[in-house]
Parts: sequence; C-alpha cells; structure tokens
Amino acid sequence: MPAVLTKELIYEILSAVEEIPPGKVASYGQIAALIGRVQNARLVGKVLGMSEYYGKYPCHRVVNHAGRLAPCFREQKSLLLEERVKFKDDTHVDMKKCRWDGQE
Repeated sequence: MPAVLTKELIYEILSAVEEIPPGKVASYGQIAALIGRVQNARLVGKVLGMSEYYGKYPCHRVVNHAGRLAPCFREQKSLLLEERVKFKDDTHVDMKKCRWDGQE
C-alpha cells in the first residue's frame, strides 16, 4: 500500500526527528520504523526535504543507513560538527559512535 502524504504523517515524521538528541544521528529507515512505516525511508527523506514549511526541526541529524550526508544539504556537516558528531570520512558520520538508539 503506497503511503499517502498527509499533514498528520508529515508531523509524525517531524516529531520523531525532533526526538534525536544533539550529538546523535538517525537514519531515514530508522525514522520510518519508529513511526511504524518500515518500508517508507524515502518518504521520510521527502518530508525532511520540505520540513522548512512546517517549522524548525533538527533534520540535519538524519543521514542514510551508512551515515552518508544528504548531497544537497550543504550546511548539514557543519551543523553536525557543531554538535560534536564524529565522522569516518568527509561525507560519512561514524554510525557506530553516533547512532541514536531511540532511548535517549
């Protein structure tokens, strides 16, 4: 069943993102799983891409499953560095050290 993008779903995704503490990151798939939509990681990315229309959310804390930064989000790395997020290389967060476990 394809996901229908409603305001409720948008705010459900953004609310989950809002829970990620400073210094931690989550993957798109992790956010999708937290809201009970395991197959909708791309939908999470789509919503985050338009989040500015719904308020201020820490979308910079969401990366792909391998820790890769969003290619079109130029400020993402500097925002994560300000929060002391560790990187494996220039474009990948160290997921072993910085992945949010959903409990904090």
